[in-house]
Parts: sequence; structure tokens; C-alpha cells
Amino acid sequence: MTEASSSLGDGIRAILIEVRGENVSVGEPRQLTGGASREVWSAQATDAAGNPLPVVLRRDPPGHGDAQRMRAETECLRAAAAAGVPVPAVLASGDTAPGIDAPFLLMERVAGESIPRKIQRDPALAEMRERLAEKMGFVLGQIHSSAVGALTMLDTRDPIDVLESVYRALDDPRPAVEIGLRWLRDHRPSRRPATLVHGDFRLGNLLVDDTGIRGVLDWELAHLGDPIEDLGWLCVRAWRFGAELPVAGVGTREQLLDGYEKATGERPSTAELHWWETYGTLRWLVLSRFQAQRHFGGAERSLELAAIGRRVCESEYDLLLILDLLDDEPPAAPAPPAESLHDRPSLAEILELVSWTLTDEIGPALDRTQDRERYLLRICVNLLGTARRELDSGDSTVLGDLLTEVGCATEAELATALHRGTLSYTDPLVRRAVSTAVMARLRVANPRHLTT
Repeated sequence: MTEASSSLGDGIRAILIEVRGENVSVGEPRQLTGGASREVWSAQATDAAGNPLPVVLRRDPPGHGDAQRMRAETECLRAAAAAGVPVPAVLASGDTAPGIDAPFLLMERVAGESIPRKIQRDPALAEMRERLAEKMGFVLGQIHSSAVGALTMLDTRDPIDVLESVYRALDDPRPAVEIGLRWLRDHRPSRRPATLVHGDFRLGNLLVDDTGIRGVLDWELAHLGDPIEDLGWLCVRAWRFGAELPVAGVGTREQLLDGYEKATGERPSTAELHWWETYGTLRWLVLSRFQAQRHFGGAERSLELAAIGRRVCESEYDLLLILDLLDDEPPAAPAPPAESLHDRPSLAEILELVSWTLTDEIGPALDRTQDRERYLLRICVNLLGTARRELDSGDSTVLGDLLTEVGCATEAELATALHRGTLSYTDPLVRRAVSTAVMARLRVANPRHLTT
């Protein structure tokens, strides 16, 4: 590859010239929203004859690259394509390149909608949406039928062991996680032969149009393991994005299994799917805390990653809910606020005013092409709302009293007792203490997540 300037656009152009053997022009790349662990850029290229070449670049954040994982993702895309899975065509990949400055993967851009709530609500997709759960099951069956001979670099470790290892390394003992780990180990179904597992198959990582699924994206978490993991992950409540239906908010578990059976001839049992849905819920809980730690530990300064830390309680709540362990007591009345010596605006008024300014003044002034900026602005507004609710919640002694009843001074002590087996999650007092803590956090972080 010839030397190129340090700009991302020039880097993409140099790669395309080398791949195609002809001159190519590339417009200004645009960073797409989402992608908490990798950057995703869209660019419009044009070949020497003037034909459009829409491309997407995935790269690690410069300075935080993992070349081996990016190479594995590339091989997964090729194996999946050979099995008939709809995936973007790989144009080039590498450990780095001038102007790219990180491990990367360059692909053809596939047309389709990826935003979950648009897929769930767009009238133009209504007819397809009725069959989408079944289509997702069928595509998962295709993924699990992929040849794995060239995928020896993928992780094959036991998923519970991996999850527990990540959790222990965080050094943040949580009772809900200890409950989930204990339940999973006590109720594990028989293991199926290992296949290619996508690892993050859900709305947001699929491109959809009125004909069905056009592309399966984001293979960075792919590994070899039990195929039903992907089905359970798709049923996790977080990936319903506020909708009611259990499979991505668009369909039923029966539809999902129908599609999977058509592709593979196998139909997982209800109990097996429930176990993997529980595993997926716990997995997202731990991964959320892990992502937040990338910011709090100083590895990567990021508003988005920091905000995820306040959403960990959503998965704690979902875990208690799916295990039927939620003890939903009414919240304790907060103590009346102390009189402030400061002038107005009060702290609550400041938070409300800044939030209003961002939403009503700054937001509308952003250009429609500034997707990333609008996305970050929404995160800022949500965090301000969290701060306001925490301020309004006041202090309560209820949790401390419940912890005392089970012989613990802190939640960390309760987590340790659950891990050691000196306390059991079947104890009603333990359930009450864990539920009270989780509900208190959730009422501040995102009360809309509460079920009715």
C-alpha cells in the first residue's frame, strides 16, 4: 500500500485503490451512532467510471486495538457468507493502515434499517415485522450451520466460567450477580455440540427492509459454543427496547423456534431457552458493568461508557424478574430536604434548566447530519434526569435495616455471603434486601424500565 495522509478518508481511499486496482475517490467519512467498543464509519466512494461504492469501516479506537479479534471477526463473516447468512461483503481488513491507525475491517455498505425502534414501529415494515421473529430464527440456524474449520482462533471456553472471571476481575461484588451465577450452575441443561455463535444477535446489529433481514453485523463477540445461547440472547428484555413481545419486541418465542427448526431440524425446549435467556440477562449485566469500567478505570474517557454504569440496575431488575425473585415493595418516603443556604436557582432547578436548554435550544440547532452529536446530547439529557431523580430521592434507612436483618453491613458483604453459601437467595429476607437495593437504583436511573 502506498503512503497516504493521516486522514481517515485518505486511508479508506488508499485501501480501495489497492483492492480494486483503479483510482477511487472517497467523500468525507461519517461516524455512525452506537458502537460502544468499536468505531463505525460510513463513506461514499466512487470508482473511476463514476459508479457509487458505498462502504463501511469498522475499526478499534486508535490506541486501543485488538488485531486478533478483528481478524477473527473477518473470518466469521466469510464463514457465515459461505453458509448463506446475509452479511456485508468483506473488501479488506488489516492490523493497521496509514490513516486508519488501528485494526480495521472494510465492508460493502448494505441498505437497510438498523435502528431498533424504527424496525419495531415503521408502518412500511409492518407486514415483514409479523414474520421477523421467525426469520431471525432461520438466520440463526444458518449461522449455527456454518463451517468452523477455519475458526480455530475463536474462544471455546465455558461461558459461565468466562462470565464469572470478568465479574470477579471488576472487584465489584453484587448480590444479584451471585444469585444469577448460583442459579445457572444449579439448573444447567445438557450441552449441545459447539457451533459458530454470533454472540450479539439482536436488533441494532441487523439490517432489515420490507423483504426481511439484509445483513447481520457486529461479529466481534463471536465464539464457538452452544448454539442456543444466540436464541436466549435475542429474548433478553434489554433487546426488546421497551416493547412487550419477548423476541426483540416483535414476535413470540414460538415464532423464533419455528424459524430455527426450519433451518436446522432442531427445536430447543422451553426450559433450555429459558436457561439461556437467564444467562443472557446476567451476561448483559456483567458486560454493562465491564463497559462502564473502561471509562472509570481510565482506559477510555467516554460519556457513553460512563452512562452505561447507571443502567446496570436495569439488568439486575430483569434478572430478578426472570428468576421470579423480585420482591417489589413500595419505595420508602424520602426524608424532607434540608434548608439550603445557597441562592436560587436551586440544584434541582439548575439540572432542569440545563436539560431544557439542551433539549429545546441546542438540540434543534444541530444539523440532521450530526447524528453522533445528537446521540451524545440525548445521553447528557438522560444523565441530567438521573441526577435530578437522585436528588429528589433523598436518603432512606430501609436498605440498611434489611441488610442488618440478614447479618450484613453492606451489599458487598451480602454478595460475599451468597457466594460462599452462608446465605441463600431462597431466604425471603435476602430476596427483600436485594430487591430493595435494585429497585432503589432503578427508580433513580430509569423508572420507565419498571414493569407494571
